[in-house]
Amino acid sequence: MRVLLAILVVAGACAPAFAAGGLNCSADDKKVKLEVNSGVTHGMGGPTFNFTASVEIRSKAVSAALRELTFDESNRPQYWLDGRELRLLLYKEREDEAPFGSVEVEIRTRAAGDPDEGTYKGNYKITVYDMEGRTTGEGKQSTFSGAVSCFAE
Repeated sequence: MRVLLAILVVAGACAPAFAAGGLNCSADDKKVKLEVNSGVTHGMGGPTFNFTASVEIRSKAVSAALRELTFDESNRPQYWLDGRELRLLLYKEREDEAPFGSVEVEIRTRAAGDPDEGTYKGNYKITVYDMEGRTTGEGKQSTFSGAVSCFAE
């Protein structure tokens, strides 16, 4: 019995350890305030957990229902962190019963210096599509872009 217990303890100690770190991106300019926070696992493809993001679009040209949004893991269809690049894609549709509207946030960054430091600089692009009360035809599209900085450990 002691031998079996010793084998299990040694086998558990030999298993690879998967550490967790964090991910943060932010932008704050005249057009947009953007904040992304998440945990990141280092292993098994680096999945995110406890993902939250918020976007405040300061332009009055965008419908009030689409100006301030929060995102969770279900609104993050794509994510890429490979040491040299960090990319995120967020997508959310209007939740009320108004005609269709959506917000897409794309973040593209590259390591600023040594990738092991975890600092990333790049750009965000936010595309808002809004039918604005129309039920047919084309809606209004607005695009905002600017600088974003991220940190990943």
